[in-house]
Amino acid sequence: MDMAGKQDARTAALVVGPDGVVSGWSESGRLLLGWTAEDAVGRPVTDLLAAPPPPGFPESYGSGPDHTELIPLRHRDGSTVDALVSAHPLFGADGRALGHAVTVHLWERRPVIADLAFEQCPFALGVYDPELRFLWINASSGRVIAHSEEQVLGKKYRELFPEFDRELFPERDDKPYTDQLAEVARTGEPARLITVFHPLGSDYANAWATSMWPVRDAEGRVRAVANWGFDMSAEYWARQRLLILNEASSGIGRTLDVLGTAQELATTPVPGFADRVTVDLFDEVLHGEEPPLSPSSASASASGEAITLSRAAQHSAKCDTDRAPVRPMPVSHAPGSVATRCMATGRSTVQLAAEPGHGGEWAFGPGLAADPAHWPPGNPLIDESIAADGLTGRITVPLRARGALLGVVEFSRSDRPEAFTADDLILAEELTAKAAVAIDNARRYSRERTTALTLQRSLLLQQLPSQEALEVASRYLPAGTGAEVGGDWFDVIPLSGARVALVVGDVVGHGLYASASMGRLRMAVRTLADVDLPPDELLTHLDDLVIHLASDLQPAGRFQPTGEFGATCLYTVYDPVSRRFTLASAGHPLPLLISPDGTRTPAPAQPGPPLGIGGLPFEATELELPEGSLLALYTDGLVESRERDVDQGIADLLRVLNHSATSLEGLCDTVMDAMLPERRTDDAALLLARTHALDPRHVADWDVVPDPAQVPRARKFTLDQLEAWGLEEASFVTELVVSELVTNAIRYGEPPIRLRLIRDASLICEVSDASNTAPHLRRARAFDEGGRGLLLVAQLTQGWGTRHTTDGKTIWCAQALAEPEPR
Repeated sequence: MDMAGKQDARTAALVVGPDGVVSGWSESGRLLLGWTAEDAVGRPVTDLLAAPPPPGFPESYGSGPDHTELIPLRHRDGSTVDALVSAHPLFGADGRALGHAVTVHLWERRPVIADLAFEQCPFALGVYDPELRFLWINASSGRVIAHSEEQVLGKKYRELFPEFDRELFPERDDKPYTDQLAEVARTGEPARLITVFHPLGSDYANAWATSMWPVRDAEGRVRAVANWGFDMSAEYWARQRLLILNEASSGIGRTLDVLGTAQELATTPVPGFADRVTVDLFDEVLHGEEPPLSPSSASASASGEAITLSRAAQHSAKCDTDRAPVRPMPVSHAPGSVATRCMATGRSTVQLAAEPGHGGEWAFGPGLAADPAHWPPGNPLIDESIAADGLTGRITVPLRARGALLGVVEFSRSDRPEAFTADDLILAEELTAKAAVAIDNARRYSRERTTALTLQRSLLLQQLPSQEALEVASRYLPAGTGAEVGGDWFDVIPLSGARVALVVGDVVGHGLYASASMGRLRMAVRTLADVDLPPDELLTHLDDLVIHLASDLQPAGRFQPTGEFGATCLYTVYDPVSRRFTLASAGHPLPLLISPDGTRTPAPAQPGPPLGIGGLPFEATELELPEGSLLALYTDGLVESRERDVDQGIADLLRVLNHSATSLEGLCDTVMDAMLPERRTDDAALLLARTHALDPRHVADWDVVPDPAQVPRARKFTLDQLEAWGLEEASFVTELVVSELVTNAIRYGEPPIRLRLIRDASLICEVSDASNTAPHLRRARAFDEGGRGLLLVAQLTQGWGTRHTTDGKTIWCAQALAEPEPR
């Protein structure tokens, strides 16, 4: 019955006999409740009630004063009509009770204008009985469910809307809504719910906010469940865009890697915003170089030739394996294409497969139609050709950062029918802009890191020098991608007397500054090593140099350090003649010693302060090593990481080192694989050395009496020793050199004087005395009687020098030996 009919008949009368059966029915009863006289007469009056009859109805009503009560009546259409019911007893002429005259008056709980207000409310309003039968809906609710009030009243929800298969139709799943309605009817507790679903008659996901509450009668019983809801799609999708932007803030640009950042951009918007995303970059961007095209040159390419980029990343909601290729693949964008025009103009373009609301394949849903955003000029572009690719829409955005064009990004929709909106374009541009800055940062970092690595490699030891005292192998690995290059270095320096210096150091900081500082310190160590200073004295001089370097770098500049300049260094010297190993440390980890019997221990020495502190001494420690001992020198990047501290790292390194390994190169690989994590945050250097001892038969020495008459005897001693070694071809030069050096020692030095010959890779002559006065090379004038001896030594030998000791000095020179002829 419509509202007009109910308004026309507000009062009805009927007659009920003593047996409770209706015996009289008025036309007003039909208008009020929908029952005709034929339907009602002869039926128990209780059939007209929508609830159990109140006590004494209607019999007891005639035994006292008139009785009026609010009673729910059943309308023929199944709805309930609340009415005020009055019963009046009827008596015959003889006083016999004939029954009751019952008056039914429609209970006007609210004025008619209130009914109109609810009926015309833009929110969807509805009332269900506890079995989820429709009792009433307004016009807005009817539009949402695509049914009129007459079609749904008295019917259960599931009779009209069977439950969809949630696997086949996940977008039409309304089970959360019906479950919540049933829960409110069961518990009597109000509830709120936000659901995202596709309404009947629409292909678009709408977000609805719904409030539900129980309707109780006078006794507090739940008689119905009412609800109201409104379409909050615009607000919901705006919130989803913000969530995607928030995810992008933490998910894009986490690493300083171009490909990794591009993949983060491709992954973040899928599937919440787009079904597929591709990121195309210029090759120069991938390699850390400047992008090749300016907007003007891109414009020329757009009209004349294709632009070739590299597909750096892609991701699709359909295929989890649609990730960035192992190697970026070339992608060509044709002249005049949307991507080329976007790169030329610097403006984004939105392509839609059909025009919304004009007979196309889709139209805006209720929430999207309310979107207040306005399209920028030229958008959207209706392009039916993208439907051939299975797309409903595509947003193409140029990837630009700091005025440079890096590439282009495409956001595509295919699985969902929703059209892109102007707000979606804003989101796509925001995501691209954030990623562009991160990609450009990664590009700049890649370029600077490549420069730093190139500088570092040029400053490091390129090839191990030839020497006989030690078997040496080394490894150097820079920090992993995403970390700056550090200042680690190592060196192997041949010294006089067949000795060899092993050096490992680490400059505080990272980047170009650390690499440049490392190069300066390495050259300084080499220079001081040529002077043949003891390890502790060498570190003292190096400490002074670091202090001066720090003061020189005080003015602001490109390479100014962010903190105080400092470094650590370990300087060691091994003598194969005496098997003595001397070391001093400036804040650097001590070397590890593995003896031939397998004993493993750090060197028993005391590290000094790091370089750059100043004013504190360095202590040298001297050890005698068995032949075949294994030495391991390293930087802290090898033993320290986020997963373990230094002490644990050193213990792990000692366990990995195998003294019986036949190949030091293989042992280096084993150590690096075992010690370094996949993601390194610091450089790591390793220097392994196995000691050799010089055969005592290859060393000859003689105490020289400080008398010029002893010079001939020194020459004879030399010639006899060379003959014993089979080096007669070196006799002439060696005799002259020994004669000059011994003569100078007797004339200018202090006793005791000692002559030593060493046969190693070269023939070494050494003359030691107790004087600290060092000779120097000079050019003798025409009439000078002396001054030509050292010049003669320098001309005839491969090298010469002075080595100061605790009790004097040693003058040495070395001659190259001819390679032995094969037998």
